[in-house]
Amino acid sequence: MVTNALGVFVLAVALMVAEGSWGKGKGNSYSYDLSKAEDLRKLYNSKVYLADRMTRPLEGLSFQAGVLSHSGVRVTLEDGTKWLVHKGDGFGISSQTVVVDARHMSNKWKIRETKNFGGSKRVTDFVREGGTDYSLIFNNCHDAAGRMMDG
Repeated sequence: MVTNALGVFVLAVALMVAEGSWGKGKGNSYSYDLSKAEDLRKLYNSKVYLADRMTRPLEGLSFQAGVLSHSGVRVTLEDGTKWLVHKGDGFGISSQTVVVDARHMSNKWKIRETKNFGGSKRVTDFVREGGTDYSLIFNNCHDAAGRMMDG
């Protein structure tokens, strides 16, 4: 029983299905879209049918050019819902790869690549590929998004 409770806690923290301010120095106030453990588990285990690798300008910039941007992968599930899986320094608590409801994405996000996974991967696979740790040079959002699309 303790193992299940711990697993649910780790799952909840790893997903951080939230909206709010991201990054260091921004208060990190989160308003949860999903708060029940069973809803988080269902999302985490949901099959991914389409994945869009997307980029947007970095905070404070009005343009994007190559690595001067932020990357993530928007996944579409069987029920048609869309979720953004992305990583950044200070995004999460135990993992820097987080999952947010795509309705919170601004219109600044642009699709760079689309891949049909046909349900062969689950949200958990994208989170795992994103990785827990962040490094600007060796393990950033672009690296994570690339692994998610290749995996």
